Amino acid sequence: MFKDYFSQGATAYADFRPRYPDALFTHLAGLAPGRQLAWDCATGNGQAATGLARWFDAVVATDASARQLEQAEAHPRITYRCAPAEQSGLDSGSVCLVTVAQALHWFDQPTFFAEARRVLAPGGVLAVWCYSMVEIDSEIDRIISRFYTDVVGPWWKPERAMVDDGYRSLDFPFAEIGMLPFFIDKDLALDELLGYVRTWSATRGYQAERGEDPVIQLASDLAAVWEPKGAALPGRWPLHFRVGRV
Repeated sequence: MFKDYFSQGATAYADFRPRYPDALFTHLAGLAPGRQLAWDCATGNGQAATGLARWFDAVVATDASARQLEQAEAHPRITYRCAPAEQSGLDSGSVCLVTVAQALHWFDQPTFFAEARRVLAPGGVLAVWCYSMVEIDSEIDRIISRFYTDVVGPWWKPERAMVDDGYRSLDFPFAEIGMLPFFIDKDLALDELLGYVRTWSATRGYQAERGEDPVIQLASDLAAVWEPKGAALPGRWPLHFRVGRV
């Protein structure tokens, strides 16, 4: 059953979630046995799909949330479809690369893995990844970590533990391929960071249950240590991968 924690925040998700580095898609395309077709599963607003479209003749980007797809960036080589992760509707053996960005922990994983194996061509590659907490500087990171754990922590769904673990404990039934280290690097103004935190499912869960916005106090705490005031500071999200070949 699709666990829809993101349709409500689809617009903010498109505005504030970080985008993946171009070098990542260059590397993944180099692992694939061909460039005919890629499937980006749980595409959200198409952040990974647009990166794939630079390298593949066609990209099918699916998501179970129609509201997320409404925010997706149009591209002539991308076809967006509303479909659950476990039922892609793609032909068997038709796909060179399957990607899942920051979403695998919400899936029925054994069923999805069987679907990925079905649609992948011989030698095809499945790449799944998630990202850790953003890193800015020690004082800002400490405040964000406290908010993540102590303030909204009780509203994280159990599946979030897989992200905190960097997918290391994931039972991944493919011939594993080692990955180079990749990071998302982005200069963040304070308002952008707060907008990103408001996309967290735990932040929205806290607000829905308690009727108050926990980010207001976070904004005050961060403003006190944000230097230079009004500046955009360099932020980095480490990426964590499981990549395998059929």
